[in-house]
Order: sequence, then structure tokens, then C-alpha cells
Amino acid sequence: MNHLPLALLPQDGTGAAADTLRLDSLYDLVMAGGALMIPIALCSVIALTYMVERSVRLRRGKLGSARFGRDLLETLQAQGSSGGLAMCRDSKTAQARVIAAGLRHADESWMQREKAVEDAGAREVERLSANLRPLVVIGMIAPLLGLLGTVWGMIDAFANIALADGLGKPETLAAGISQALVTTAAGLCVAIPAQAAYYWFRSRIDRFVHRTEDLYMQVVDTLGGPVATSTQASSGGTALAGAEG
Repeated sequence: MNHLPLALLPQDGTGAAADTLRLDSLYDLVMAGGALMIPIALCSVIALTYMVERSVRLRRGKLGSARFGRDLLETLQAQGSSGGLAMCRDSKTAQARVIAAGLRHADESWMQREKAVEDAGAREVERLSANLRPLVVIGMIAPLLGLLGTVWGMIDAFANIALADGLGKPETLAAGISQALVTTAAGLCVAIPAQAAYYWFRSRIDRFVHRTEDLYMQVVDTLGGPVATSTQASSGGTALAGAEG
């Protein structure tokens, strides 16, 4: 930790040590945190990169919109499965790719169609979730790095007090502790947004799964597929629900 030598601080017991260590800017805070601020800063850059990438990848235009679902159902009623399949190919969204897998097997058995949709759903969910894991890792590592910096700084502060004979001077100890806590604050400032972003992206994927399940069941109804029994309907729903897990 980059602590100021306590022997150089005023020792008049009037709080001059605290005045010497005033942190008036972000730069002062970063410098007070010491060497462990470097990996914490690196974690923040990585987290921000993945947040931006996932924000672009998981926007509604890439997943599939409600308008697409309405247009698809109208196309299926007018042109059948072939027209719907052509529309899905033109859409190039994740939802369209899942529905297209079922439409390509529209003339095959119910089990074959369900298996095709389940496989396509699993691929899409895996692709959408691919870059979320780094956010989880950073959310766990950043606070630990901050805690390590705090423990390191506390050790350094007490060692300096012992060497400088600073017992009985609380302002000297407070100066060292205030610097040591900087890394904990920095680690939390990185971890909290990373965790929040992860759960927000997961919620978007979950909503995509539920919307695609509902659309698929409407497609089956429109094409007159076998959805009469509750067992078949629940199996159709679990095609994507299983992929989500």
C-alpha cells in the first residue's frame, strides 16, 4: 500500500495527520488505495466492456419483438408454414430462429418438431448467456481484492504506528485506516454494478424464453397442431424452459 510514512506526519495531536491525508479528488482516492487499485480498475474495465456488449446483443431488436409475433401469425394464416418459415429467415432474430426450427419440421411428427424446437432454444439461450459469466466472476473477485487491500493496509498502518511510537495518537491510526478502506470501497463500486447488470441481463433472457414459448404455442394453434391435451401443451412449454436452465 502507498501509505505516507507516519514519521513524516505532524505529531502534535491536533488532527494535523488527518489534514495531511485529505482526499480531495478521485485521483487522491485512487493513489491512496495503493497497488491493489490496479487489478480493481482492470476488473471495472472488463465489466464495463461486457455490459456494453451484452446491452447491444440483448436488445429487443436482436431477440424478437411483439410485432414480429403478430406479423408471423398473420402470415401463417394466409400462407401456411412455408410463408412463416420465409418470414423467420428474413427476420434474423433469436426468436425467429427458434420458431423456424419448428416450422421446418411442420410436416413431421409432433415429437420430432418438439425436439427441433428444444435444440434450437437451447442453442439460442446458450448463445445469449455466453458472456454473462465474466460479470459473475468480477462481482465475486472485486470485493475480495478490496478486502485484501484493506487487510494489507491495516497491517501496514499498525506496523508504522509501532515503529513510530504512535500509541496514544488516534489521529495517526485513523489516517492509516482511512487509506486502507479505500480499496474496499473501490471493490464494492465495481462489484455492485456488475452483479446488478448480470441479473438484469438474466431477466431479459428469461423474458425472451417466456415470450418465445407463448409465440410457439400460438404458432402450433394457428397451424392446427396437436395441442389438445394438457400434457402436450406442457411439453411444448418445457422445450424452451429446459433450454433456459
